[in-house]
Amino acid sequence: MNQNLSAYRIFYAAASTGNISKAAKELYISQPAISKSIQKLEENIGCKLFTRSSKGVALTEEGVLLYSYVKHAFDTLSSGEEKLQQALSLGVGHLNIGVSSTLCKHLLLPYLKEFIKQNPHISISIACQSTNETLKLLDDNQIDIGLVGKPDHLRTIHFDYLEEIEDIFVATRDYLRNLKARGITKSHILKHSTLMLLDKNNMTRQYIENYLQTNHIFVQDSIDSSDLDLLIAFAKIGVGVACVIRSFVKKELSDGTLIEIPLEIPIPKREVGFVYKNQTTQTRSLEQFISFYKNYTPVVQESK
Repeated sequence: MNQNLSAYRIFYAAASTGNISKAAKELYISQPAISKSIQKLEENIGCKLFTRSSKGVALTEEGVLLYSYVKHAFDTLSSGEEKLQQALSLGVGHLNIGVSSTLCKHLLLPYLKEFIKQNPHISISIACQSTNETLKLLDDNQIDIGLVGKPDHLRTIHFDYLEEIEDIFVATRDYLRNLKARGITKSHILKHSTLMLLDKNNMTRQYIENYLQTNHIFVQDSIDSSDLDLLIAFAKIGVGVACVIRSFVKKELSDGTLIEIPLEIPIPKREVGFVYKNQTTQTRSLEQFISFYKNYTPVVQESK
């Protein structure tokens, strides 16, 4: 486009009203400014766009051709403004969240349920990855926010504490009874059982391995999984001892389906929360979500 937009806006107003005076009033500029702009536009294009008379101005054949395109352009802009205003009034937007499948099911869903209820026009995309992968997606700007265990180094990200979680080891009563029958004492259960852990790419696994090494607990047999719910299911059928999060097996501990393995030194509790980049301009949807979770307390439903 060789001409600036304001020149076409003046041309459009003059053509639509058919009068220089009316165009000047519509645009809140002087009549001489209107005439000068049209003259310059005609000189730059190389043809007459208007014929002038005492009654006003009329488009030439060339002017009619140009006007058809200019009108379409300004109609499109007006339509875009209307759509934008509608989107803003409805709260239309999109939010990309990164979270592990475990935290998604047990922690994120209650927040999402109420947020979607309050903001039905914001679409949600969820990338179910480990904490380490979620942090990488955040660093690469592929997600807006993540729900993770608190990283050791926050660097360029902001962490909003959500709650504290506690890792424990569990097994069935029969599995523990069989270990006891083989002469294995409580303090040696982890060393002589099939230990079921999250896979090595998971931050939880790295945290537990550090605990085991610090306490000189060397695992002989192990099963890895990327799904904590699968580890819980394995433990419930007596495959071995699973490392799980206490709050996620409340029902099983309460009804005796699973028994907590006593530890001489408990595993230190961890913080879980939402993370987002400090220096990135936040979208309206992200701002709304951050404001929401900071002021929302999910209703905890006790397992029956």
